[in-house]
Amino acid sequence: MSKLKTIFFGTPEISVPYLELLHELTDIQLIVTQADKPRGRGMVITPCPVKQRALELGLPVRSPEKMKDIFAEVQQIPFELGVAVAFGKIFRPDFLALPKLGIINVHFSLLPLLRGAAPVQHSLFQDFKKTGVSVFWIEPGLDDGPLFLQKEIDVDPADNAETLFKKLIPLGLTALRETLVQISLGTLTKTPQTGTPTLAPMITKEDAVLDFTQMTAPQIHHKVRGLACGPKARTTIHLNGKDELLQILHTQLANNSQENAAPGTVLAVESPRGILVKCKQGSIWITEVHPAGKKPMSAVAYANGRGLQPTAGIF
Repeated sequence: MSKLKTIFFGTPEISVPYLELLHELTDIQLIVTQADKPRGRGMVITPCPVKQRALELGLPVRSPEKMKDIFAEVQQIPFELGVAVAFGKIFRPDFLALPKLGIINVHFSLLPLLRGAAPVQHSLFQDFKKTGVSVFWIEPGLDDGPLFLQKEIDVDPADNAETLFKKLIPLGLTALRETLVQISLGTLTKTPQTGTPTLAPMITKEDAVLDFTQMTAPQIHHKVRGLACGPKARTTIHLNGKDELLQILHTQLANNSQENAAPGTVLAVESPRGILVKCKQGSIWITEVHPAGKKPMSAVAYANGRGLQPTAGIF
C-alpha cells in the first residue's frame, strides 16, 4: 500500500515528535512552520525546532510570514492530507480545501473544552481532574471541527504544565498513529463536537502576575502549576524598602490559615517547607522561587538570604 502524501504544519518543540511520526508513516511533501524569529539572549534569528528537525531529516520546509505567501506553491503539491500540531497560525478556507482529505489537528484537550492556544495551561488553572487529546478536522472556526477520535487521561494533583505535557505528547502520538492507520484504510470518521465549548486563550505576561490580595490559595497554586513552562508565575515582594520581582516556581496548599491576617502577610518561614503567605482566602507555602538576576532556589534559601521574617504587607 502506498503511503499517504502529507504536509505537516507545526512550530515548537512539542511538535517535533509528531513530525518524526509523520515522516515514518507517510510521504511528507512539505513542512510548514512559523517564520524564523529572534531567539535567545543574543536575539539571533533562529529557525524554530520543527524547521531545525526538518532540515536534519532532509525534508523541504517553508517558514512564511503569512500563509498567503505559500498558497500558490502548496496549491501545486499533490498532497492528500494535512497534519497540524501546535502550528500557531489560522488556516484560510481556500487553504483547507486544498488536500483531498482535509487537514487534521492534534489538540491537547477533550474538545469542545479548552479551544484555543493554551489548553494544557488552562486545564491546570481550572484544576481539571481529567483531560486528554483530540484529533479533529480543521474548519474555519476556532477548534470547532468534527472529531476523529479522543483519548483521555487523569490529571494528578502533583502535575504541572511540564509533567502534563510529558503525558499528553505520547498520548497524542498514539492517537495520531491510530488516525493515520484508519485514514489509510479509508476510515474517515467525522463526529460533531457536543457539549458547551470553553476557551483557552494564549497566555500573556500579564496573566502570570499573582495578586495575593485578590486570589485565593487554590487559584494561586493552580496558576503556578499551569505556568511551569512559562511565562513563569511572578509577583512583587516589598522588602527592605524596595520592590523586587520574584518568580514563583512551586507552591503547596497550606492546611491551616490565620484568617484574620491581611492578604500578602508572611505568616511563617520554615525549613524545609518554605514561606507561608496569606492569600485572599486561605494560605499557601511558596517552596521554590527565582529572584531576578539569580538562579532558581528554595524559598527558604531566598528568605534566609534576604533576612525575611513573618511580617505584614510583604507580597
